[in-house]
Amino acid sequence: MNKKKKVVSIILKYFIICVCLLIFIFPVYWMFVSSFMDNSTLMSWPPQFNPFKGSLESYKKILTMPKYLTFFKNSVIVSTFTVIMCIITSVFAGYSLSRYKFFGRSFIMTSILSIQMFPIVAILISLYTFYSQLGLINTYTGLVLADTMLGLPLSIWLLKSFFDTISTSLDESAKIDGCSRLGTLFVIIVPLLKPGLVAVAIYTFLQSWDDYLFGMIIMNRDAMRTLPVGIAQSFIGEFAHDYSGMMTLAVCASLPVILLFIFLQRYMVAGLTGGAVKG
Repeated sequence: MNKKKKVVSIILKYFIICVCLLIFIFPVYWMFVSSFMDNSTLMSWPPQFNPFKGSLESYKKILTMPKYLTFFKNSVIVSTFTVIMCIITSVFAGYSLSRYKFFGRSFIMTSILSIQMFPIVAILISLYTFYSQLGLINTYTGLVLADTMLGLPLSIWLLKSFFDTISTSLDESAKIDGCSRLGTLFVIIVPLLKPGLVAVAIYTFLQSWDDYLFGMIIMNRDAMRTLPVGIAQSFIGEFAHDYSGMMTLAVCASLPVILLFIFLQRYMVAGLTGGAVKG
């Protein structure tokens, strides 16, 4: 009897898991299917769930129009430089907070993390005024700095935790051998941070790639818009919506993120868990 209850419990557990999996996967599948259909088919009843009955017209339209390719280019540029800025800054900040014991260190770490508590909308007006005076509106520099500010707190804390797991005896041995502090950091310590660096890079890239509010406020010209803003403002009109084109561009925008996660997920998991051993 106990064995029968155990089998039923296992079957029920896997059934619930499958149902939850289908619920989470269905929106992604519907986005994919919708990208192959025209708007009249999307509005028909009953809905069509077979992607092979559609066509590639929307993809031809998206991939041949310079406007949409510009959105991709802008997102790639902003995300790439945001990752570079975040990694460089968080490496120096994390190393300093981990190796140097100074007055106010805990307060600084708490203050850095508290930035995540403030909603983005609370700083948009002051940020726009500040950027307007500095001439950073409609510039890659302005959006990169804003996205870097958003991703730095978690990046610094993550790398600080990784630095804590690396023994200080390596620093002392390098110092005895005549290695400078920067040489110790980049030649000896940083190569040991590969999982943490990859985790920071993936986290920062995803955050910057998906950013909508900063992109909408800072980039207000079509030639400078990023993908999230371009998707929202290109296919949603006052009297009609181009759902097919929106889904097609959404699929194209999701592919780099999906491929990035598929090939680098083991580094991301190792990075997010490895630094939690100590510190």
